[in-house]
Amino acid sequence: MSESGGQGENRESGEGGEGVTGRSAGEILDIVDEHDRVIGQAPRGEAYARGLRHRCAFVLARDADGRIFVHRRTAAKLVFPSLYDMFVGGVVGAGETYDEAALREAEEELGVSGLPAPRHLFTFLYDDGGNRTWWSAVYEVRCDLPVRPQAEEVAWHAFLPEEEVERRLGEWEWVPDGLAAYERLRAYRAG
Repeated sequence: MSESGGQGENRESGEGGEGVTGRSAGEILDIVDEHDRVIGQAPRGEAYARGLRHRCAFVLARDADGRIFVHRRTAAKLVFPSLYDMFVGGVVGAGETYDEAALREAEEELGVSGLPAPRHLFTFLYDDGGNRTWWSAVYEVRCDLPVRPQAEEVAWHAFLPEEEVERRLGEWEWVPDGLAAYERLRAYRAG
């Protein structure tokens, strides 16, 4: 994500977006159980504050050369400020499907329109062992459009060869949910 979600607020808890303020804090999310079944709804701000399990979409965007879109979050981000992420994405809104959220979030965060539907790869339960847990649907999409990420959310961005992303894993500080998703993606591809 990282807020992964609903990035108008992005994966901020599932995270990715502007911080839990204004419109985003009041955005209604489906609250889900350990089996990803909806058990209620809550405003985003409450879901974050109380550590309520919700849903997020993570999208790995590649250009025509297969390079991965990587970005560094701004220092003003509420969750995971100034950390790197190899996914775009955000929270899944109440009543929204993972597929709908993946496309919406990818277009919002990349600053494009007209992306093809991201391809769903797998879903897993992210849990940091503390107060952050969300179901995470991981997708991949090809983006041949010129990207224009939101300046208030993205301090730096580039399309990097996967080999460089692999090298940077030990050098840069990555958002923990995105890193967990990437590790699972590598395992998914391996077997």
